[in-house]
Order: sequence, then structure tokens, then C-alpha cells
Amino acid sequence: MSEDSRPLAIFLMGPTASGKTALACALADRFPVGLVSVDSALVYRGLDIGSAKPDAATLERYPHALIDIRDPSQPYSAADFATDAREAMQRVTRAGRVPLLVGGTGLYFRALQRGLSALPEADPAVRERLAAEAARVGWTALHARMAAADPQAGERIRPGDAQRIQRALEVMELTGRPISELQSQPREPFPWRVLKLALLPADRATLHARIAMRFEQMVTDGLLDEVRRLRARGDLHPDLPAIRAVGYRQAWAFLDGEGSAADFRDRGIYATRQLAKRQVTWLRSEYDARTFDPDRGDPLPMAATALELFLRMPTTSRQALPDRI
Repeated sequence: MSEDSRPLAIFLMGPTASGKTALACALADRFPVGLVSVDSALVYRGLDIGSAKPDAATLERYPHALIDIRDPSQPYSAADFATDAREAMQRVTRAGRVPLLVGGTGLYFRALQRGLSALPEADPAVRERLAAEAARVGWTALHARMAAADPQAGERIRPGDAQRIQRALEVMELTGRPISELQSQPREPFPWRVLKLALLPADRATLHARIAMRFEQMVTDGLLDEVRRLRARGDLHPDLPAIRAVGYRQAWAFLDGEGSAADFRDRGIYATRQLAKRQVTWLRSEYDARTFDPDRGDPLPMAATALELFLRMPTTSRQALPDRI
């Protein structure tokens, strides 16, 4: 068996409120790793409370790359992340450490490891026209049109995901081919060997309770005041990816006069639960991940054992690691 000489990397994945950041920091105390955030909300400056961004003291002690790198007025895509993450990983590797990527944005993990197809550059005129059409007929109608032309994308992309619906229709218009066809083309192999660790709670009710408790704490900590400050800037609107983030979308709508305070809390908790459900579904498709149930004891000892084996094991024997712990 030929030796795999690629440098090492670790993916630490899990749904929201599963304890990923705490575990990543604990592993950073034990191993020579450099932390890289994989979170579509943490990239934005000013989205702190509602994104559960690690506090300043934590980030000072455990620096994370790719946090606070983009203004919320500027959309950030999976392609942006793939480019930025590779650069961050290269810096960590050159420093003699192992990149540990931690987060719950499955699209970002997949874009990074599996690569992105050769899609056309964004066309502002096409995007503006699609956005204007969506304003007239709604994104659900555009999703139906996309799904009719590309059923695979229709199944994968949710009717409320305006950014990805717009991109799929844009690609079809610019190339005449479905985006799912272009995305299925072969790509370059990933230049790191990866150990995947996943926090995967078995008891959904326990996870839901943590989600509700955390959302209530966010409200207590000033989530609505944070969104008021974002609104006061005057250059942000609900169609931006940053404002569509879970918690922010519901807070923005409430401040627009939609529903009561109790409705806002219910919608925010429900949306976070739905996010966690999608994240768990994605994680279950990551068959090469070593999974840990954070509700069955501290996952640190078992995760540390898996990491130690990965860092020390001969490269031709890494597949011997157990899939589930």
C-alpha cells in the first residue's frame, strides 16, 4: 500500500448547541492544532450574540481563523469560504501545526473538501433581474421553476433558500446546463488527509431543550438590541445572507412589527431546531466520521484518543480507526 504523504487536518462537526467550540478549545489545550471556524454566520462582524460567537476572552486564548472577516453588507459564499479556508489551513500547516476546522455549516465543509465545480462568475445583471422577479412572484415560485429544470437541485435546495435558488437559475441561464450537472463533474483530490469527528446527539428532545435555553439566553443577553444596531446602519436588508441567518431573520421581522415577543421567541427556537435537524441529517451522511454523543458523557477523552491515534498512526493504517465511538 502506497504511503499518503499529505499533511493532516481535522474536521470537528456537529449541530448547533452540541458543544463544538468547547470541545475544540479543549483539544487545542492538548494537541498542536490551529483552529479554523466553519460557520456561515461567524464570518460576519457585528453578528455576535445571535450567532453564538465565542466571546473575546475565548478568542484571545483560542484564536479562530475566519471569524469576523466580512461586513454583513457583503455576501459570503461557499466558494469564498473554500478559498479562505485553504489559505488558513496552509498557514497552520506551514507553522508546523494541524488545522482543526470546527463548525456546523455542512455546505462549507463539503465545498472545502470536495471542491467546487467550474461554475460561471456571478452576473450582476442576471442576479438583479432574478431578484426583481422574486420580489414580484416570490422565491417559492422561482424554486418551482428551478426544480422543473433541475429536479436534483430542487430536492437539495430548500424553497426558502433565496441565495442558492438565485445561483442555480443564474447558472442555468448563463450556461444552459443544470447546476447539479456541473457540480457532479470530477474534482481535484483534497490536499490534506482528514480525520472527521462529529458530535451527534441521539436524544433530539435533549438537544431541543438546549436550543431553547440558549435562544432564551441570547434574548436576555441583548439579541434584539444587536439587531436594532444592525438596522440602524441603514445599508442592511432582510435578503442579505447575514440577516437571513437563524435568529437574525426572526428578530428583524419582529422589529418590523411581525408578531409578539412570544411569537418571536417561538419562531426563533423553531428555526434553530429546523437548522439542527438539517445539520444532523447531513452529519448522518458523513459515513467516514467518528461520532460521539455529547449527552452520554464528556466526549473529550474519546475524541482525544481518536485524535492521538490519527496523529501518530502510520499513514497506511489510518483506516483502522473505529467509525463510531
